[in-house]
Amino acid sequence: MGKSYPTVSAEYLKTIEKCRRKLRGFIAEKGCAPLMLRIAWHSAGTYDVQTKSGGPFGTMRLKAEQDHNANNGLDIAVKLLEPFKEQFPIISHGDLYQLAGIVAVEITGGPEVPFHPGRQDKPEPPLEGRLPDANKGNDHLRDVFVKQMGLSDKDIVALSGGHTLGRCHKERSGFEGPWTRNPLIFDNSYFKELLSGEKEGLLQLPSDKALLSDPVFRPLVDKYAADEDAFFSDYAEAHMKLSELGFAEA
Repeated sequence: MGKSYPTVSAEYLKTIEKCRRKLRGFIAEKGCAPLMLRIAWHSAGTYDVQTKSGGPFGTMRLKAEQDHNANNGLDIAVKLLEPFKEQFPIISHGDLYQLAGIVAVEITGGPEVPFHPGRQDKPEPPLEGRLPDANKGNDHLRDVFVKQMGLSDKDIVALSGGHTLGRCHKERSGFEGPWTRNPLIFDNSYFKELLSGEKEGLLQLPSDKALLSDPVFRPLVDKYAADEDAFFSDYAEAHMKLSELGFAEA
C-alpha cells in the first residue's frame, strides 16, 4: 500500500511551485545549498518511531531547537528562509525547510527528490540528542537511523553520500573542511574519496570511516562509488523517506 498524504488546496500547490522556483535562484546565488540540506536533515532526523515525536514539522524555527548542540549555525538557515515564509505565508515552516533541502540537491546536480506538501507545524521542539554523532561508529548509526527513525541500512549509506555537499566548520562541529574537492556539486565523489583513503585538506569523520568496515555498508559504498546512477536512485528514495518521517500514513 502507498502512503496517504494530507490533501492540500490547489492554491497551496501553486504557491509551493512559486516558492520552489524562487528557492532555486536564491540558493544558487547564495551558494547555500549545503546549509539548506542540513536544515532539512536536522529537522527531519529528530523523529522517533516509538513515541511518534519530533520530525520535519517546522520546529527548527524555535530558538530552543536551534540551540541544540548538533544545530550550531542553523539559525543562519532559519534567517535566510524567513523572507520566503513572509512572501508565501500559507506554506508551513515544515514544508519550507524540506522543500529547501530538496531544491539544494537538485540545483547542485543531484537527483530530483519527490516532494509531498502538507506538513503541519508543531509547537514544541523535540528532545535534544536524537541526531547522529559524527564521532561514533556503526552501532550508533543504526541506533539513530534504524531503531529511532525507522530507516534502513541502505538509507544510512545513501544519505551519507549527501556529504558530497558542504563542509564542517570547527566552531559548529569541532571538525574542519569539506569531504570532497567540489563541495557545491552533488555527485558520488564522497564514496570515491572514502575508498581512496585520507587526503590533505579533505575530511573523513569516524562515522564516515565506519562505513568501510561494516559487512552491509561496505558493498553499498563500493556500488555507489562505481555507479552514480545507482547512488542517485537510492539517495532520492532515502531523502524522501527522511523528509516524510511521521508525516504521511502508510
